[in-house]
Parts: sequence; C-alpha cells; structure tokens
Amino acid sequence: MNTSQKIALVTGATRGIGTETVRQLAQAGVLTLLAGRDAGRAKAAADKLVAEGLSVEPIALDVTNAESIAKAVAEVTSRFGKLDILVNNAGIMVDDMSKAPSEQTLAVWRETFDTNVFAVVEVTQAFLPLLKKADAARIVNVSSQLGSLALHVDPTSPIYSFKVPAYDASKTAINAWTIHLAYELRDTPIKVNAIHPGYVQTDMNGGQGEIDVPTGAKSSVGMALIGEDGPTGSFTYLGQTLPW
Repeated sequence: MNTSQKIALVTGATRGIGTETVRQLAQAGVLTLLAGRDAGRAKAAADKLVAEGLSVEPIALDVTNAESIAKAVAEVTSRFGKLDILVNNAGIMVDDMSKAPSEQTLAVWRETFDTNVFAVVEVTQAFLPLLKKADAARIVNVSSQLGSLALHVDPTSPIYSFKVPAYDASKTAINAWTIHLAYELRDTPIKVNAIHPGYVQTDMNGGQGEIDVPTGAKSSVGMALIGEDGPTGSFTYLGQTLPW
C-alpha cells in the first residue's frame, strides 16, 4: 500500500447510499473499506466494485456490537495504522408510520437510538485514535433534514407534516453529537460534519425518494474530501447549510 494513500471506512455500506458512497470515494482515489455486519454481503458488494476497477475492500462491522467494532479497529490498525475518513452511514428507520408520535413503542425508540445514535458514538470513539494518526482526518455523520428542529416547527417547511419521532429525534441527537465532537477537535486537523443525503430512492422508503442514489451519496463524499479550508461542525446538503 502507498502510505500516502487515504483510507476510508463507510459503515452500513452493503447497499444503497452506503455502497454508492464507497464507489465515489474509491473513484476519487481513496482505498475504501466497505463495512457491513454480514461479512458475506460485504464481500459480495465489494467484489462488484472491485470488478469496476476500484480500490475497495470488505470489512465485517456490526455497529451495534462492541466485539465486532473492536475487531474492525484491530484489523484497520494492523493493516493500515491509520484511518483518514470515517463515514457513519449505517442507520435504520423502524417507526410505525400508521401511529402517532405518542403511540410509538419504547422498543422502537430503543432500537432506533441503539443503531442511529449510540452505535455512531461508539464506532467513532473506537476509531478516533486511528483518525488522529492521519494527517487530517474527516468524520462524516449521515443525518437527515428530519433531524432539524427548525424545519419541524416551520409550517412552510417540506417536513412540517411528516413526523417520524424516533428516527427524527435520533438524527437531532446525531447533529448534537457532531457539534460537540467538532468542538472537542477544533484545534486539530480533524473535521467533523453532519450531512443530509436528500430524499433518496432507497429500500428504507420503498424507492419513493426524489433523487437517485448517486446524488444521495454526493453530500457524504463531498464532506469526506474537503480541504483544510472546509467547514467543521456543520449540517449541510450538497454544500448548502441547513438549519439546526
């Protein structure tokens, strides 16, 4: 391996936006680790990208499992000794769309926060020592405009009448985590940002999104590749600032 080559890891990357994020990072010359909780599916997804001539490798990583996280960190440590880019892409939406906010079960809330919040914090904490060993690491947290409190209370906003409480609140929490981590790392070369991928045509919404998957990956990739003059502690969509 060229020691100057950037190494990226994308969680939840066996399909949809995650796979496309891996593809675009690899197309930009980054050796990209395609992470998935099922090693077989991760390898199958990575093999397809390798067949396109891209520098992609699979890695097993269940973001909700501490042992799996530790093994992934150990693998990246032994093979590369650093990590330049971490894209926290893995996420779920399990709210019952037929129920009102007050009717969502605590089980739904707990499952959502376990994957969308606690796993992101744990994975980031685990990889942070490797990120600090890179020259100027980037952390990208895949959020959503559904996490914007300002948009939720604005009757003119596109999400005003769309309330998915557990998912929405989990993304609000991710935005807060982004701000706090960016503040902690403000005097380092590491930049931490949250992005909204857009309303993307994925399995999560039954393919009913407004933009295609390649466009949905652009916000993550753009923030992963920003230079030293780029932002930190921001919340954006395709480079445009979103309200908290």
